[in-house]
Amino acid sequence: MREAEQAAALAGTPLDRLMDRAGHALARLAFRMAAGRPVHILAGPGNNGGDGYVAAHYLAAMGATVTVSGHAAPVTDLARQAAARWGRGTDSLDRAPVATAVLVDCLFGTGLNRPLDQYLSGALSRHAASAARIIAADVPSGLATDSGADLGCPIHADVTLAFGALKPAHLLFPGASRMGRVMLDDLGLTITSHQTTAVMPFLPEPGFASHKYARGLVAVVAGKMAGAAELAARAALRSGAGYVRLIGSALPPSPPLAIVRQGWRDGAAILDDRIGAILVGCGLGQGEDAHARLDAARATGKPLVVDADALGLLGETRFDQPAILTPHAGEFARMGGAVVPDKISATVQLADRYNAVLVHKGPDTVIATPDGRVAIASPGNSWLSTAGTGDVLAGIAAAMLARGLPAFEAAQAAVMLQQRAAERSEKGFVADDLVKGSLWP
Repeated sequence: MREAEQAAALAGTPLDRLMDRAGHALARLAFRMAAGRPVHILAGPGNNGGDGYVAAHYLAAMGATVTVSGHAAPVTDLARQAAARWGRGTDSLDRAPVATAVLVDCLFGTGLNRPLDQYLSGALSRHAASAARIIAADVPSGLATDSGADLGCPIHADVTLAFGALKPAHLLFPGASRMGRVMLDDLGLTITSHQTTAVMPFLPEPGFASHKYARGLVAVVAGKMAGAAELAARAALRSGAGYVRLIGSALPPSPPLAIVRQGWRDGAAILDDRIGAILVGCGLGQGEDAHARLDAARATGKPLVVDADALGLLGETRFDQPAILTPHAGEFARMGGAVVPDKISATVQLADRYNAVLVHKGPDTVIATPDGRVAIASPGNSWLSTAGTGDVLAGIAAAMLARGLPAFEAAQAAVMLQQRAAERSEKGFVADDLVKGSLWP
């Protein structure tokens, strides 16, 4: 955002014009939500408060009843100009809240880097308790913008109006839980970033010349708990792979019979040149045999998806082939990932360490590459918090790799396809339910 603002200023759009756009957008939203009720704006000393003063100016011009409570005098040139433009003075935060008003939180925005003190937290709580609706300007006060960490945020907004672009806090928990509905006004800025929201890549349907190998052959390596690998194999088949082999020991036939079951035989079954991707780890176990199967999968040079038990066996591995690793929070910590509020940086660091794409699962899923690209999928479906859904995700990812998608795009497709499957399922679903039908978008 800072880079985009500087570029806009160099191109002839001064920062006060951007603040005017932000305040005007905030005023339009507040006017619609108020529907004739009063609007009360809490303005902080920085540029977030400046947005609030501009919004107050426009709301008054629209005929709304608007009041402003200020916390400290404006400390930036832009905020001082905006307060002068408002020109009607401010109330103290200690003044009784405006009952039934639409509250607009402009106390602190993207620059907050320390917890709210008790006075500010209490004042914001009191005003929020009597508000009919709460709008947050850019982010609710008391959240760390780049990590989503809670710095004492005492409110849950009904709507958060993001300026320019979404920030990590809009997507990362716990901050994401305080946002309500997130809306975006781009302020006319052109913004580029190596961090984006996850998107579904284009997935072409089979053409007239397609055959099972062209659509992708996935090999799923089974271990001690064959049921987990079975779920992953079904997921790969249901998400568009042309051919799926489940390779392990003692694999009795079971539906769907389209999955080919083969014995492990010291890894000979995964040496087929036609294999497009190998999945290893689902129910693999932790013993010598598990190590041997992981090593054999790596030695093929084929694109890999590494999940579950295999993640704990990686040690200091750096992958030479395309690889997707899919840890949940506990597995991420055991792999040596930093347990810090900044989930994005921690995930990028671990992706770089393993030279692989990391899918750091959770209520917010962060997908990162070794070169620092990040895609965030949030919020997740809370009903996915059940055994076996990680195996399903890994199977979808393997199918996407086998189809020829680059690892970063394959990981995004897997997360999005699983999310869609969850949305189509009834509440209380189990992992088996996700793979009963097609996962194709």
